Parts: sequence; C-alpha cells; structure tokens
Amino acid sequence: MTRYDETNAECVVLTFKEGLLSPIAHDLRLRVGRFWLEVDEASGSLVGEFDTASVRVETAMRDGAANPSALSPVDMEKIAAQIQSEVLESTRFPKATFRARSLQKRQAGGYDVEGDLSLHGVSRALSGHTEVVARRRVFETKLHQPDFGITPFRAMFGTLKIRPEVVVRVTV
Repeated sequence: MTRYDETNAECVVLTFKEGLLSPIAHDLRLRVGRFWLEVDEASGSLVGEFDTASVRVETAMRDGAANPSALSPVDMEKIAAQIQSEVLESTRFPKATFRARSLQKRQAGGYDVEGDLSLHGVSRALSGHTEVVARRRVFETKLHQPDFGITPFRAMFGTLKIRPEVVVRVTV
C-alpha cells in the first residue's frame, strides 16, 4: 500500500467564471492543503480524505495559464474564506471522502477509476481516469457542484458567477 498526502502529491480544483461580468473576473486554481490517499494497486483499493477548510487560492488563471499578478494576497485570502464559508460550508462539512469501487488498468500505465465521493453531506458516484504525465500519475474528473448540494459562487446579482462544473486534479 502506498500513502500520499500534501507532502508528496497535490490536489487542485480548477474553477471557471461565467456571466455578464466574467471578463473582469478570474478563473482560479485552488489547492487543497491537507489530504491523504491510500492506494493498493494489487487489491484495487483507493481511499482518500480531503480537508475542505484547507482549500486556498493558488493563482488566478487566464486562458489556461497561471496569472499570478491578477490577485493580491488579500484578495486570495478573501476568496478562500468565501469558498470555505459560503460554498463548501467547511464548518458543517469539514471533510470530503472518496472510496474507489473499481480500478481498471489502461494502456500506458493509467487506470479507469470508479467510486463514491462524499462531499457537502451528499454521496455520489464519481469516475475519472489516470494518465502518466512526466512520470507522475494524474487523476482528473469533473464535478457538477449542484449534484452535491453546493450552490456555485455568485456575486453582483448573478452577473458574475462560477460555472457549476469544476475540474478536480490529483497528481501523485
């Protein structure tokens, strides 16, 4: 069994803006600061836990590339606090958990992964795949926030909002 956490792996969430005022807003790359995964390839076991209060803004994004000068540290802290309190409700729902039901080996060292994600008090089936990129395994999947009872962030009477779909990427 192999154990991963924030010291030897990373978990990021990519959000995408929409709405009338989206040209003045930013897509974001968020980092989950505390998590662990246990993987046993021989038995096909994968279990993970993610601390929702540890989500931080890593950088603003523009056209898929990091745009580190777009947000001040104060803005990044304010956004992270809003995500924790208003979107993820981290006080009520401090952890997200994932348990794989199936790991199927693919070509070139990747896996198809199917399991259950419990997030924001709701459990739903989740699937994705891993690929080997630069000798590291990368798992990526899309989450539809409303499926987990999460209302995507909105501001200015809905003229600025985050799309319901976010991308979750775990690299080990």
